[in-house]
Amino acid sequence: MAKHKCFISYHKDDEDEVKEFIKEFDKDKDVFITRGIGKEMPGDVINSDDSDYVMRRIRELYLKDSTVTLVMLGKCTWARKYVDWELQSTLRNSEKVTPNGMLGIKLPSYNGNGYPNRLNLNLKKDGKPEDCYARTMEYPKRKDTLTNAIDAAFDRRKTHIKWINNPRDKFKNNRSCS
Repeated sequence: MAKHKCFISYHKDDEDEVKEFIKEFDKDKDVFITRGIGKEMPGDVINSDDSDYVMRRIRELYLKDSTVTLVMLGKCTWARKYVDWELQSTLRNSEKVTPNGMLGIKLPSYNGNGYPNRLNLNLKKDGKPEDCYARTMEYPKRKDTLTNAIDAAFDRRKTHIKWINNPRDKFKNNRSCS
């Protein structure tokens, strides 16, 4: 199968773990092609507090040529407003925009503190995995495990689109993580 272009959504405090993940699975094992926002951009992602502007720029600059969003789950990922905005942009669905598939990956530092709410809204309900859009997984130990999970997230863009839950309300500020 072809490699997918994956947008990497993460909390800036997890940047070292995310860089290691990208080095291992994009650079060394060649599982996917990285798309994302990081230190190469000045300021805090995009230098604005206008959420509509930031979300539009995320779509224009990073999401437009990606097909799967990898949500890198660390200790405080759930509390970051930019993660919420990235996931809202990821799930946007219209005649002109196909949503990205969504896969949450637990980083080694993940402490069970929870997932971003927008990811939670798209995980299985009532114990039925067929009725949801997103999935989560433990940090992968093997190339094929990650490849299969990304392929499945990509396929869900067509097969499970009716299960997307993407409310318009969004974080205005970061939440406290303690």
